[in-house]
Amino acid sequence: MINCLIVDDAPVAREILVEYCKLLPVLRVVGLCSNAFEAREKIQQLQVDLLLMDINMPLLSGIELLKTLKKPPLVVFTTAYKEFATDAFDLAACDYLLKPFSIERFIIAIDRVAEKLNSETLTKATLPPASLSNHLLLRTEGRINKLNYDQIVYLEASRNNTKVFTLSEILISSTPLSSLETQLPTKLFFRVHRSFIINFSKITSLQGNQIILGKMEVPLGGNFKDEFLKILGL
Repeated sequence: MINCLIVDDAPVAREILVEYCKLLPVLRVVGLCSNAFEAREKIQQLQVDLLLMDINMPLLSGIELLKTLKKPPLVVFTTAYKEFATDAFDLAACDYLLKPFSIERFIIAIDRVAEKLNSETLTKATLPPASLSNHLLLRTEGRINKLNYDQIVYLEASRNNTKVFTLSEILISSTPLSSLETQLPTKLFFRVHRSFIINFSKITSLQGNQIILGKMEVPLGGNFKDEFLKILGL
C-alpha cells in the first residue's frame, strides 16, 4: 500500500486525483492539501510515501516545498506547465504529468513509483547498515557494482537518476539520490547541495561557493553552507 498526499490549489484537480486513486487499490489517500504549507505540516504528521503535487501554487511552489524537505517522499508532479520539467527531474521526481492527463498516463506514473519503492525495500532488506559496511552496492543497468566508500568522490542527482563519480569512472543509477543518501555513513558523506552529496575525505579546498575535490568540483548550496562550515570547524 502506497500512502499518498494530494497537493493542489485547484479543487477540481484534487477531485480528479482522488477519483484516479480510487481506481488503483495500491494507493491510499492520506490527505488533501490546497497549498504547500498544509502539505509540509501533513508530511511531518503522517507516513507519506508519495506526493501527487502541483507545481504552480501560491506563496510556495511544489518545487520550492520539495527543496525544504531533508528526506522528501517520492513525488509525481501534476502541472499545466511543461517548463518546470527540468527542475522537477533534478529533484528526482518519479514522473511529471502535464494536465489534463489520462488515467492510462497516471497508471504508468504510479507503476514507476511502485517500482522505486520495491527497489528501495529490496535494497534495505539485502544490504547491511551503512555503519557496518565499508562499501555501497550500486544498481546500474544490467549489473550491481560494489564500490568501496574510498572510491566515491561525489554523487549528483540528474533528472530521475543519480550519477556516482568515482576515482575512475561515472556510474548512472536509477536509484534516487535521497535513497542512496540513507545508505551512506553520515560521518563520511554530506549533502552540500540539493543535487550533490560529497565524500568528505576527497575535499582538497574550498573556493567561495565551490568545493574542490581534487580535479573535480561541486557547488555549495546556500541552505547547506552553515552546517557544512560548522562541520569543517570554520
